[in-house]
Amino acid sequence: MVQRRGYNSLRQISLRKMPLTLLFKAVMASFILLPPLNSLSMIHRPRTPEVVVDETWFSDPNIVRELGRWYALSKTLAEDAARNFLNEYDIKLVVINPGASIGPVLQPELNLSSSLILNLINGSPTFQNYSFGWINVKDVANAHIQAYEIISSTGRYCLIERVAHFSEVADILRHMYPTLKIPEKCEDDEPFMPTFQVSKEKAKSLGIEFIPLEVSLRETVESLKEKKFVDF
Repeated sequence: MVQRRGYNSLRQISLRKMPLTLLFKAVMASFILLPPLNSLSMIHRPRTPEVVVDETWFSDPNIVRELGRWYALSKTLAEDAARNFLNEYDIKLVVINPGASIGPVLQPELNLSSSLILNLINGSPTFQNYSFGWINVKDVANAHIQAYEIISSTGRYCLIERVAHFSEVADILRHMYPTLKIPEKCEDDEPFMPTFQVSKEKAKSLGIEFIPLEVSLRETVESLKEKKFVDF
């Protein structure tokens, strides 16, 4: 119902403003959308270390709704509505699907992705039992630029350097910053959430070389320190 209302709203706007729509079509050859990776990875198919998620995966809105992941649901429905609307006017849609974007922090406020790393270096006693797909924000920005400039770019592009559990991220940070108190214990006693693979092939066609997770983590920590979110 939410999806249909969103799509109908777009249709009503286009019908009421047909002259503007025609102008929009004349001047806009492509449209770049940025939903997160979980707009394509929440389905009944398992995500285990041997599984490779690629651009053909589409999240099932019913599953996302059942999980109560409302942010992910909004992004899933927004991508579908944008695709239907733009297809109607023969406008190319390019979708960049990044994971948790970390690296240099430019804004004065702490964002969600950076807070995931901050919570590992600020003395927290445990780490989350969760696996994330990680990507450097500079790669996300570069992918946007390339998607605009490369005429042949089209469809969806997964943008993940590595999927890593918080335990692995904590180990990397502990090696980089041995004097910091990095949590060694998980928040629960359940088996670790499995990792999975994400295809890089299509993203590489945009010229993305992928900054390693280790570099991204160091850039994040140093940036958080520079911005006074942490002091050591």
